[in-house]
Amino acid sequence: MMSAAARTGHANEDFTGAVATAAVLIDGAGGFSGLETICRHGVAWYASRLGGSLLSLLSIVRDGSLSALLAEAIEQVTDEHRDTCDVADPISPSATVAILRLSDGLIEYLVLGDSVLVLDRADGDPLVVSDPREVIISRSYQSAIEATAEGSEDYHRLLRDLRANRNQPGGFWVAKDDPRAADEAITGSCPISELTGAVLISNGASRIVDRFRLADWPGVMAVLTSSGPAEIIHRVRQAEARHAVAADDATIAHCTDLGEA
Repeated sequence: MMSAAARTGHANEDFTGAVATAAVLIDGAGGFSGLETICRHGVAWYASRLGGSLLSLLSIVRDGSLSALLAEAIEQVTDEHRDTCDVADPISPSATVAILRLSDGLIEYLVLGDSVLVLDRADGDPLVVSDPREVIISRSYQSAIEATAEGSEDYHRLLRDLRANRNQPGGFWVAKDDPRAADEAITGSCPISELTGAVLISNGASRIVDRFRLADWPGVMAVLTSSGPAEIIHRVRQAEARHAVAADDATIAHCTDLGEA
């Protein structure tokens, strides 16, 4: 595993962790100055609390669906701060989620939001599991956001408009304050015998493929196997500097030897 903050002195709003039979990756959504007036805890707190709750549930509940466990974790974290924070505000902390679990000869997976999960198959190309809804909606705002000064009133207005699409029919779904969002996650399973490995990757690291086109997913899996997550994040940071693109928190959990777990 590796998780790198976007820049020195910046709180890392990603989280990753694992228990014996599961791995979790959380990518918190920030971007607003003045967020502390909505939630005194902040995005990094939300991401780590949600990840910790999920890992605890995954370690003790072996027969619940991943969607049900995510819903319970969202409820737990929301209960922790609903009395002190405006959890329903559109800019209150939220996060994307990726979960991998080994269960009775299967790999079970869940993706909610724009994190990515890749299953490396022994025969054939990797199976890439992603949730495109946020990306599709964000594209309609992208040019306006990029043309607006970061931190300005117009910038925050555009972000608020974008995030008003969260957890709405016809919009996109993330972990926030409503546990029903977990029902909208992308889920599935695959026999462990068909896989050589898997990776959970935040959108700050997946841009090596989907933004910078430096590799395809088979290439990413090959680099992970030979050099580890640090090399992927190093290449992303180089590309961000080369193209003058603002860095993002980048997190990777690479899972191997699945059949031996």
